[in-house]
Amino acid sequence: MVARFDRAPLQGFVQTPGGLQADGLELLTPEGTLVQIPYSETKAVCFVREFDNAETWKRNRSFAARPKTAGLWIQLRFRDGDTLEGLIPNNLLQVETAGYSVIPPDPTFQNQRVFVPKEALESVQVLGVIGSPLRRRAKERAAKDNQLEMFGE
Repeated sequence: MVARFDRAPLQGFVQTPGGLQADGLELLTPEGTLVQIPYSETKAVCFVREFDNAETWKRNRSFAARPKTAGLWIQLRFRDGDTLEGLIPNNLLQVETAGYSVIPPDPTFQNQRVFVPKEALESVQVLGVIGSPLRRRAKERAAKDNQLEMFGE
Protein backbone atom coordinates (compact mmCIF):
# COMPACT_ATOMS: atom_id res chain seq x y z
CA MET A 1 0.00 0.00 0.00
CA VAL A 2 1.38 3.41 -0.97
CA ALA A 3 0.33 6.27 1.32
CA ARG A 4 0.44 9.60 -0.50
CA PHE A 5 0.32 13.19 0.75
CA ASP A 6 -2.45 14.73 -1.34
CA ARG A 7 -4.21 11.72 -2.84
CA ALA A 8 -5.89 8.47 -1.89
CA PRO A 9 -3.62 5.53 -1.04
CA LEU A 10 -2.87 2.95 -3.73
CA GLN A 11 -2.76 -0.82 -3.33
CA GLY A 12 -0.36 -2.97 -5.26
CA PHE A 13 3.00 -4.68 -5.36
CA VAL A 14 6.41 -3.00 -5.27
CA GLN A 15 9.38 -5.14 -6.21
CA THR A 16 12.35 -4.42 -3.97
CA PRO A 17 14.95 -3.20 -4.71
CA GLY A 18 14.10 -3.04 -8.44
CA GLY A 19 10.86 -1.10 -7.96
CA LEU A 20 12.53 1.62 -5.90
CA GLN A 21 14.22 3.74 -8.54
CA ALA A 22 16.15 7.02 -8.33
CA ASP A 23 13.17 9.32 -8.99
CA GLY A 24 10.17 7.24 -7.93
CA LEU A 25 8.74 3.80 -7.50
CA GLU A 26 6.98 1.30 -9.73
CA LEU A 27 3.71 -0.10 -8.41
CA LEU A 28 1.95 -3.07 -10.00
CA THR A 29 -1.75 -2.73 -9.18
CA PRO A 30 -3.93 -5.80 -8.44
CA GLU A 31 -5.52 -5.21 -11.87
CA GLY A 32 -2.10 -5.59 -13.56
CA THR A 33 -1.36 -1.94 -14.42
CA LEU A 34 2.18 -0.63 -13.86
CA VAL A 35 2.09 2.84 -12.26
CA GLN A 36 5.05 5.20 -11.77
CA ILE A 37 4.75 7.24 -8.56
CA PRO A 38 7.25 10.06 -7.92
CA TYR A 39 8.81 10.21 -4.46
CA SER A 40 7.59 13.81 -4.09
CA GLU A 41 3.98 12.48 -3.90
CA THR A 42 4.81 9.42 -1.77
CA LYS A 43 4.53 9.55 2.00
CA ALA A 44 5.31 5.89 2.72
CA VAL A 45 5.21 2.45 1.14
CA CYS A 46 3.69 -0.04 3.58
CA PHE A 47 4.58 -3.68 2.96
CA VAL A 48 1.46 -5.35 4.35
CA ARG A 49 0.47 -8.90 5.22
CA GLU A 50 -2.79 -8.86 3.22
CA PHE A 51 -4.71 -6.52 0.95
CA ASP A 52 -7.83 -6.12 3.02
CA ASN A 53 -9.32 -2.77 3.84
CA ALA A 54 -7.74 -2.75 7.28
CA GLU A 55 -6.04 0.36 8.48
CA THR A 56 -2.34 0.41 7.58
CA TRP A 57 -1.13 3.88 8.39
CA LYS A 58 -2.83 5.61 11.32
CA ARG A 59 -2.14 3.20 14.21
CA ASN A 60 0.90 1.99 16.15
CA ARG A 61 3.47 4.53 15.03
CA SER A 62 5.63 4.74 18.17
CA PHE A 63 7.21 2.25 20.55
CA ALA A 64 5.62 1.91 24.00
CA ALA A 65 9.03 0.96 25.47
CA ARG A 66 12.62 0.64 24.30
CA PRO A 67 12.77 -1.86 21.40
CA LYS A 68 14.55 -5.20 21.88
CA THR A 69 15.67 -5.81 18.28
CA ALA A 70 19.19 -4.65 17.35
CA GLY A 71 19.50 -1.56 15.15
CA LEU A 72 19.05 2.19 15.20
CA TRP A 73 15.84 3.37 16.84
CA ILE A 74 14.76 6.40 14.81
CA GLN A 75 11.94 8.90 14.62
CA LEU A 76 10.92 10.14 11.18
CA ARG A 77 9.14 13.51 10.94
CA PHE A 78 7.18 13.95 7.71
CA ARG A 79 6.62 17.18 5.77
CA ASP A 80 3.01 17.28 6.99
CA GLY A 81 4.02 17.02 10.69
CA ASP A 82 3.26 13.30 11.14
CA THR A 83 5.82 11.13 12.91
CA LEU A 84 6.78 7.46 12.73
CA GLU A 85 9.21 5.53 14.92
CA GLY A 86 10.99 2.43 13.73
CA LEU A 87 14.19 0.44 13.54
CA ILE A 88 16.74 0.51 10.74
CA PRO A 89 19.90 -1.62 10.45
CA ASN A 90 23.00 -0.26 12.16
CA ASN A 91 24.97 -0.88 8.97
CA LEU A 92 25.74 1.87 6.46
CA LEU A 93 25.96 -0.67 3.62
CA GLN A 94 22.24 -1.45 4.05
CA VAL A 95 21.03 2.17 3.90
CA GLU A 96 19.14 2.85 0.66
CA THR A 97 19.89 6.02 -1.29
CA ALA A 98 16.24 6.95 -1.96
CA GLY A 99 14.95 6.54 1.59
CA TYR A 100 14.71 4.44 4.73
CA SER A 101 13.38 0.91 5.09
CA VAL A 102 11.95 0.84 8.61
CA ILE A 103 10.70 -1.97 10.83
CA PRO A 104 7.55 -0.52 12.45
CA PRO A 105 6.88 -0.62 16.21
CA ASP A 106 4.18 -3.31 16.31
CA PRO A 107 5.18 -6.53 14.51
CA THR A 108 1.70 -8.03 14.97
CA PHE A 109 0.08 -5.14 13.07
CA GLN A 110 -0.70 -5.16 9.34
CA ASN A 111 2.60 -3.48 8.31
CA GLN A 112 5.67 -5.72 8.23
CA ARG A 113 8.01 -3.04 6.89
CA VAL A 114 7.65 0.59 5.79
CA PHE A 115 9.76 2.35 3.15
CA VAL A 116 9.88 6.14 3.55
CA PRO A 117 11.40 8.27 0.76
CA LYS A 118 13.83 10.99 1.88
CA GLU A 119 11.76 13.56 -0.05
CA ALA A 120 8.80 12.88 2.29
CA LEU A 121 10.79 13.80 5.41
CA GLU A 122 11.45 16.98 7.28
CA SER A 123 13.88 15.36 9.74
CA VAL A 124 15.28 12.04 10.99
CA GLN A 125 16.34 11.68 14.62
CA VAL A 126 18.21 8.76 16.18
CA LEU A 127 16.56 7.94 19.52
CA GLY A 128 18.88 5.09 20.49
CA VAL A 129 21.36 2.45 19.42
CA ILE A 130 20.06 -1.00 20.33
CA GLY A 131 22.53 -3.87 20.67
CA SER A 132 25.69 -1.85 20.00
CA PRO A 133 28.75 -4.00 19.21
CA LEU A 134 30.88 -1.46 21.11
CA ARG A 135 29.24 -2.39 24.40
CA ARG A 136 29.85 -6.09 23.70
CA ARG A 137 33.55 -5.47 23.00
CA ALA A 138 33.93 -3.55 26.26
CA LYS A 139 32.36 -6.44 28.20
CA GLU A 140 34.65 -8.95 26.46
CA ARG A 141 37.70 -6.79 27.22
CA ALA A 142 36.69 -6.48 30.90
CA ALA A 143 36.21 -10.24 31.16
CA LYS A 144 39.63 -10.80 29.57
CA ASP A 145 41.28 -8.32 31.99
CA ASN A 146 39.80 -10.19 34.96
CA GLN A 147 41.11 -13.55 33.71
CA LEU A 148 44.08 -14.97 35.64
CA GLU A 149 47.12 -15.97 33.65
CA MET A 150 48.06 -19.57 34.22
CA PHE A 151 51.37 -19.97 32.45
CA GLY A 152 52.87 -16.46 32.61
CA GLU A 153 51.98 -15.51 29.03
